[in-house]
Amino acid sequence: MTHPTDAPTHSPQPILTVRARLGEGPCWIEAEQCLYWVDIYNHRVHRLHPATGEHRFFEVGEVVGCVAPAGNHRLILALRHRLAFLDTQTGEITPALTIEDAPPGGRFNDGKCDPAGRFWVGMTGNQKPLGRLYRYDPDGTLQILETGLTIPNGLGWSPDQKTFYLTDSFVRKIYAYDFDVERGSITDRRTWVNLSDETFEPDGLAIDQEGCIWSAMWNGWCIIRFDPEGREMTRIKLPVQRPTSCTFGQGQLYITTASVGLSEDEIQASFYSGDLFGLAVSIAGTPTHSFRQEIRL
Repeated sequence: MTHPTDAPTHSPQPILTVRARLGEGPCWIEAEQCLYWVDIYNHRVHRLHPATGEHRFFEVGEVVGCVAPAGNHRLILALRHRLAFLDTQTGEITPALTIEDAPPGGRFNDGKCDPAGRFWVGMTGNQKPLGRLYRYDPDGTLQILETGLTIPNGLGWSPDQKTFYLTDSFVRKIYAYDFDVERGSITDRRTWVNLSDETFEPDGLAIDQEGCIWSAMWNGWCIIRFDPEGREMTRIKLPVQRPTSCTFGQGQLYITTASVGLSEDEIQASFYSGDLFGLAVSIAGTPTHSFRQEIRL
């Protein structure tokens, strides 16, 4: 039996000043050697090329919950109530579909593509159990896979592709499901991590090649690494109150953060709130999968 690699002994460092209101959804695209992430309430998709330091952002005109790769120089976007594609060379946005029966006050939140190229994305229930988990397939169809959620958040798949993880932030739980990669189905939901006794909430997450989950803790000033059995391994402290999500890329764990909702005193106590952080790590993450849209003639 192998044991997970020890967590880093040093601290995350601020690597880019962006002062996001709600930085979220970091996504490393290996082919570009670039990091993408969103600022939900400032309606921006950010891109950083760490090797050169080149940084730019795309104005998308409305709330944007997350992005995922969708081919060369192309991203799939989860906007407030609709999905769309962004051409990262021209900035052009192409609509895909709109949710007509979104929960009152709800919006698309976190999302990722599975190993078969399907896009999974949650829609919040505005802290009520009205949220859903959707699967958008390459043929353009949309499926509802889970209901009764409050704030569906950090999601991902185990390295062996047998387990799917989903965070429900407001109830402070991370769920595990059995995952069938061929069917794109999930079954047998169980509570994998229960943080209901804590004062903070699990937010976005990343999964490493050893099957450990790194979960950002909203209002917790930290990221917690859990082993494949859901046991806490270590807490990695940050100098900001609201880390939101993380992803692996190029020997780093990239960490997004938020400043939204903080008082002036709280912002002074966590000066780098909203900025992008990096933590040098010796382990890689699971691959970032791309949306595989079918070409219809």
